[in-house]
Amino acid sequence: MAETTPGAAREIGVGLISVGWMGRLHSRAYQALPSLYPELGLKPRLVHAADTAPDRAAYARDTLGYEKADTDYHAVLDDPDVEIVSICAPNVLHHEIGTAAADAGKPFWIEKPVGRGAEETAEVAAAARKAGVVTSIGYNYRHAPAVERARQLIAEGRLGRITNVRATFFSGYASEPRGALSWRFKRELAGHGALGDLMSHVVDLVSYVVAPIREVSALTSTVYTERPILPMGSGTHFAVIEDGETGTVENDDYTAALVRFAPGSHSAGAVGTLEASRTIVGPQCGVGFEVYGTDGSVTWNFERMNELRVALGRGGPHQGYTTVLANGRMGDYARFQPGPGNSMGYDDLKVVEAKKFLAAVIGLERHNSTIEDAHAVAEVIAAAAASAESGSWCPVPEVAGATFDHPVRR
Repeated sequence: MAETTPGAAREIGVGLISVGWMGRLHSRAYQALPSLYPELGLKPRLVHAADTAPDRAAYARDTLGYEKADTDYHAVLDDPDVEIVSICAPNVLHHEIGTAAADAGKPFWIEKPVGRGAEETAEVAAAARKAGVVTSIGYNYRHAPAVERARQLIAEGRLGRITNVRATFFSGYASEPRGALSWRFKRELAGHGALGDLMSHVVDLVSYVVAPIREVSALTSTVYTERPILPMGSGTHFAVIEDGETGTVENDDYTAALVRFAPGSHSAGAVGTLEASRTIVGPQCGVGFEVYGTDGSVTWNFERMNELRVALGRGGPHQGYTTVLANGRMGDYARFQPGPGNSMGYDDLKVVEAKKFLAAVIGLERHNSTIEDAHAVAEVIAAAAASAESGSWCPVPEVAGATFDHPVRR
């Protein structure tokens, strides 16, 4: 890191690869860190950004404030002033860029899925381990204060023994039949559809809150098999095209799975149902979970991100749920808001994610999602895909080093 005077924040040089929506979020998250987490003693410096679209590269320099911009991501990795890298490119490039970042010795924060399947993710993980670089993964929903509180209640045994779990990611981003055939619908570019894009968040959430998944039985379906073609880089997966040539949707719109969890201090015998859809009508970002135990339950949904419904105890005059507003005793809520009723948002979760990444980079206690966690999630997704094809229960290989930072397993 750059030298600083005593008491001054240390600068850390940031590189960005791909300047879309997520790249902008990463950039804003870095910029927010000094004011929200001054104890880190860090001042991220936006050094070098790259995007294949010249206008986006220019935007990174002229608007986001990066000192340099290029259309070739290798320029970012080769820059000696870049000490950490955010990788926000389309799925098809994650394996290539993640491996290159590791080979360049750059700690990296990469969006999910890290690869288009378990094999690619494992290769990136192996490269990161060989290089000894810190990694962090874009599983942002786990950082919601209400989620952190649910996880704490489970770890403390307040719900008793966990018996069953329901979790979903219902998103309507592809519910419009005229929605553009973006890269997300192409197997070569995205890998799986809702299974890889949305279900991976569900798997990470329940693994983080409850326990890792060890066995799965799944099915998938494609609701719209044709969509209007959208040239790469000309829009987002929310784009709607009224007329035009259509192409084939190559991956799944919906997936469901029965799962068995790994036995733990509070999860022996726990089972669950997981669902994900990108074509559902109604929910917009309906990612959430219901966790039931012998002594209580908790439910949470991102569309009401700042609320946690809690039921503790089996009897008494006040049976049923209490809705608890996010507050300063939950996760990192107090960093963003002064008290209950003042809502946090999606972007704030990326700031928490950035903080956990940089804390790990400078050698503080690790609480970030790692490449091993991403590999473990990818193995669940691979087992679900195999199960959907075979119609059988499929075991999930255990990934060494994947702990999901679960306090029960410390």
